[in-house]
Amino acid sequence: KQVKRSGWWKINIRDPENVAEHSHRCAIVGYFLSKMENANTEKVITMCLFHDLPEARLTDLHKVADRYLDIKKAEKHAFEEQLDNLPPEMKKDLLGIFSKNEKDLSKESIVVRDADLIECALQAKEYIDLGHKEAISWINNIRKLLKTKSAKKLLKEFADYLVKRKI
Repeated sequence: KQVKRSGWWKINIRDPENVAEHSHRCAIVGYFLSKMENANTEKVITMCLFHDLPEARLTDLHKVADRYLDIKKAEKHAFEEQLDNLPPEMKKDLLGIFSKNEKDLSKESIVVRDADLIECALQAKEYIDLGHKEAISWINNIRKLLKTKSAKKLLKEFADYLVKRKI
């Protein structure tokens, strides 16, 4: 709850949402996308809820950090440490979910990635509505990354809304 989403600072949003808010809404988006894509809803929601847990230890490192750090390796290490005291069955289950989510090995992990991106697009739209028009670049970048038909359809609806508002 204390870790802010740092990418928004690049466009001078002083008090962006926190990682917990993002993960919560990502899980809600994941629920709907899983239904639309006929994916396993329980897996999708679980993956959405845990996908950014390492950020509690690492903070939210935005794309610029990728140039200097092996973020995936650091996140995996942090996640493993966070699970150290769990019963072995829970630890194994969550490590499996994290591994699948990181490697896009399943339909569910693809849906989770799209849910993560759509949640970011929703947040961008909210910031645009608050006057931060530069957030449109997030939506434009997300458009290139989406994989599922359902997520592309949702993003098109956001884009159509923004076009109507002449943003």
